[in-house]
Amino acid sequence: MSRQVYINGKLVPAEQATVSVFDHGLLYGDGVFEGLRAYNGKVFKLDEHVRRLFESALAIRLSVPMSQPEMAKAIDDTVAANGIKDGYIRAVITRGAGTLGLDPNRCSDPQIIIIADSISLYPKEFYENGLELITSSVIRNHPAALSPRIKSLNYLNNILAKIEGLKAGCVEALMLNHKGEVAECTGDNIFLVKKGKLYTPPLDAGILEGVTRNAVLDLASEAGIQSSESAITKHDVYVADECFLTGTAAEIIPVVKVDDRVIGSGKPGPMTKELTEAFHTLVRA
Repeated sequence: MSRQVYINGKLVPAEQATVSVFDHGLLYGDGVFEGLRAYNGKVFKLDEHVRRLFESALAIRLSVPMSQPEMAKAIDDTVAANGIKDGYIRAVITRGAGTLGLDPNRCSDPQIIIIADSISLYPKEFYENGLELITSSVIRNHPAALSPRIKSLNYLNNILAKIEGLKAGCVEALMLNHKGEVAECTGDNIFLVKKGKLYTPPLDAGILEGVTRNAVLDLASEAGIQSSESAITKHDVYVADECFLTGTAAEIIPVVKVDDRVIGSGKPGPMTKELTEAFHTLVRA
């Protein structure tokens, strides 16, 4: 059976799922999106993802033609229609078709698109042995130019850093903010462990407020692990005892080398493993 894609209230076969070439989501990256995960047929942190999607839309003055509960139901319905048990969901809202000019007021109906498919994870050996990162020369967009908390369709900033990482033989790359502090990676948030305490950059470092990031902070609190959302430098990364990344697709993945510096023992550390086990228990609950 063909994959079913939700477009504006209807489920249609994937090969028939189209939007106008005049859609400003295509022409200018004018729109927002969310990536979600399903485990055992249930979407993880659905309400949190939908809330963030609507906040992104509000921030760019994009009117969503449905309520948050309606969006959540549409996501659930798309997952069910495709028989997805463990998979990935992409929810997209575009500005809609308009003219070749920038004026968003000339756009017609916003397009709501939901795609549910199988999940493509990092290879198993990366979770067992850890990732190697480089620090990209591409910095995160200045927050006064574009808030990193808006999950917009324009991901060129991240893509350029991703290209640099891939050219260096790394599947992820660390990105700094305009102050030279650690922000996040191209698609994941970053955590450090030092002397038994957990550290991660604060929201004002220019990061996306990751749903998985927040889940890990909650799990750490429940486990009695002290955590701090505070400014982090490259030096802090280099001398950390452990490092790991979090994201909807990546879940929790260890990092063992950054800029050719070995992190800690050079192997996934005990706190990383503890939080990974707790996270796997959480998503399967």
